[in-house]
Amino acid sequence: MSAVRFEPVIGLEVHVQLATRTKIFCPCATSYGATPNTHVCPVCLGHPGVLPVLNREAVALALKWGVAVGATVPDRSIFARKNYFYPDLPKGYQLSQYDRPITVGGSVPFRVDGAPHRTRLVRAHLEEDAGKSFHPESGREAATLIDLNRAGVPLLEVVTEPELHSAAQAEALLGRIHQLVMYLEICDGNLEEGSFRCDANISVRPAGTEVLLPKTEIKNLNSFRNVYRALEFEIVRQSRVLEAGDKLVQATRLWDAGTGRTRVMREKEEAHDYRYFPDPDLRALEIPARWIDEVRTTLPELPWDREERLSRTYAIGFEDAQTLAGTRALADYFEAAALEAGDGKAASSWVLTEILRLYKLSEDGWRGVRVPAAGLGKMVGMIRDGTISGKIGKSVFAEMAETGKDPEAIVEARGYRPISDPEQLRGIVTDVLNDHAGPVRDYLSGKEAALQFLMGQVMRRTEGRATPHLAREAVLLAIEARRGENAE
Repeated sequence: MSAVRFEPVIGLEVHVQLATRTKIFCPCATSYGATPNTHVCPVCLGHPGVLPVLNREAVALALKWGVAVGATVPDRSIFARKNYFYPDLPKGYQLSQYDRPITVGGSVPFRVDGAPHRTRLVRAHLEEDAGKSFHPESGREAATLIDLNRAGVPLLEVVTEPELHSAAQAEALLGRIHQLVMYLEICDGNLEEGSFRCDANISVRPAGTEVLLPKTEIKNLNSFRNVYRALEFEIVRQSRVLEAGDKLVQATRLWDAGTGRTRVMREKEEAHDYRYFPDPDLRALEIPARWIDEVRTTLPELPWDREERLSRTYAIGFEDAQTLAGTRALADYFEAAALEAGDGKAASSWVLTEILRLYKLSEDGWRGVRVPAAGLGKMVGMIRDGTISGKIGKSVFAEMAETGKDPEAIVEARGYRPISDPEQLRGIVTDVLNDHAGPVRDYLSGKEAALQFLMGQVMRRTEGRATPHLAREAVLLAIEARRGENAE
């Protein structure tokens, strides 16, 4: 009897910190890195008698998400109190949305190893973030320090349907959601600062069945790679529990990247444990249809649409188009360069290699890339029309990357204009053939590869400035002349 094979069932809860200047219910700043407990006020500290005031911009950014993913936006949503105790939750409850979220449904397309997938969304709801706890390791006594600067920062929690069936799918979907929120400019996407975070829910079941077994919620996932690793670990752990004939227990577990394992944090709560009830201090949020229409006009071209268009318009492979559409900044750069060059395929090659290399080396992001898109496009165009060779183009690019200068100015100043004068080429070719009589004899005896060697010597002697097709013609004419001389 063969062993039972198990398949995972995975859903994600993605916490997106909305890119507002102030918190969701008070005017405190949301900027990262301030002195602890300086971006606080009586509202976000939960002092008695204070009243929350909803941040309109947070609502607008949430609507932008909903429209982009094709979600339904109810005309009325409600904030509720989610009651639980945590040291960095000053009010003793979190203002969130429960049964009436701001968006319902929608879906996100993504790819795994080139294969298309689409995952449906359950909902997206607005809520306030909690503070942050620190556990210093120094000192003789154990202590926990609390920073409430983050308490009240606006979050949009995106909940997916549990219809992912591998760690690779979960990682790819999370990457797509991250890409989308940055395209929409509703979040800065900074994982290190915690503005984009993920919890993953996973259970396993016998393959081919529809039963749902107790799930584990994995916390503390702060990178795409850790999402993959944690889910892979849980798939193995839960499968082994079932194979041993034991029962799975619904729980929340923490991921420890150092050990590569999850560990129990607490038994998983159910919704009733939080004692949700509508917040009495906040009116129902009503969304008029005209507001949704206004938001729709502000949407950029979505990343999956841009991938398709770049591949189709510029005749480039879909994987290259995916990379170029990875961020709006990179896609905009490429299209500006392609337009200037008049050759999208050649421009894409330079962007995917040299420009991305400069970007990865830069400590200032795109500000550190000194080659403007128009300048790169102009240089690519010069190679295309024969003004400079590809080899000279590399030298020109290197100087552009160092100085930011215009490529035409570099070509003029460095004397990089091509050698196309027949008399000048004839003299250079004669010298090359005289210096390499052996390869000349090889070619005359039928060895075609010798011609490439002689061409290489001509290009080296002219530092790549010889116009390739003219140089080839000159080499062939000179060799044929020598064939005739030998025959005589």
